[in-house]
Amino acid sequence: MTNHRRVRLACEPSLKRISLDKILPLRKVLPGARTSIKYRRIAASIQEVGIIEPLVVFPQTSTSEKYILLDGHFRYDVLNESGESDVDCLVALDDEAFTYNHKVNRLTPIQEHFMIMKAVKNGVSEQAIAAALGVDVSKIREKKNLLVGICPEAVQLLKGKKAHAGAIRLLRKARPIRQIEMVELMSASHNFTVDYVKCLLAATPQDQLIESEQSKEVDGLSSTDMARMEREMEAISSDFKQIEDTYGKNVLNLVIVVAYLKTLLDNARVVRYLAGNYAELLTEFQKTVESRTLSEVPTER
Repeated sequence: MTNHRRVRLACEPSLKRISLDKILPLRKVLPGARTSIKYRRIAASIQEVGIIEPLVVFPQTSTSEKYILLDGHFRYDVLNESGESDVDCLVALDDEAFTYNHKVNRLTPIQEHFMIMKAVKNGVSEQAIAAALGVDVSKIREKKNLLVGICPEAVQLLKGKKAHAGAIRLLRKARPIRQIEMVELMSASHNFTVDYVKCLLAATPQDQLIESEQSKEVDGLSSTDMARMEREMEAISSDFKQIEDTYGKNVLNLVIVVAYLKTLLDNARVVRYLAGNYAELLTEFQKTVESRTLSEVPTER
């Protein structure tokens, strides 16, 4: 008979309306923090649309009506400053004050773009979105136009990647085929920075660029340097793709070899024979077996 393990909830299943004077923050919000961009955005969002993410609290004691604030100190401070008396809260079942922010997945620029596009499609104005986020409307338009000139295949490859918005915008200087190649290189190297994309653009042949020669200009590099960089990057890109194609097979072979060597070295007679006749080879075998990067096989979690 199968045992069904029940997942333990982190909070009570329903929100609870709690008076602000019964909530005890773990830290004070300093005056300097109230001028930060993050604080001002939270304040603008609460003013425009109210509390979206509830405060997380934990009962101080079983007999007390006070609650310790685990998450939401900026939201709590904004509500206090605006004169609110109570707020909807999630009541945690454990006093884990340092885990909630670790469970938050930050939006990537592409996810922000699609969220803004969906809001606009549903009738929300750019001005309303900017007011809710506490930013200038030009920033919303910039995010809205992020993928203009980027081919769909490159966008699909970038989904879920924490690529810098400036790096994504630079891709539009290249033709679609080159955009895909550049994104593949970015993904393979886990480098989504503006500087890396600039290097890839500088190494891109002119016939694969949309803009003029000016798009390839890099401070401090002559035309000869640029041509040499093009050739070197093309060779590196080719080598990188070949390595990526064979990496999985090579790692599998290495894991099998290491497992076989471990079996051999577990045999005392084999070890004695190698020590007496091939000491150098035995040393290399032992180093290989002790290598953590080769012997550890990933396990499912």
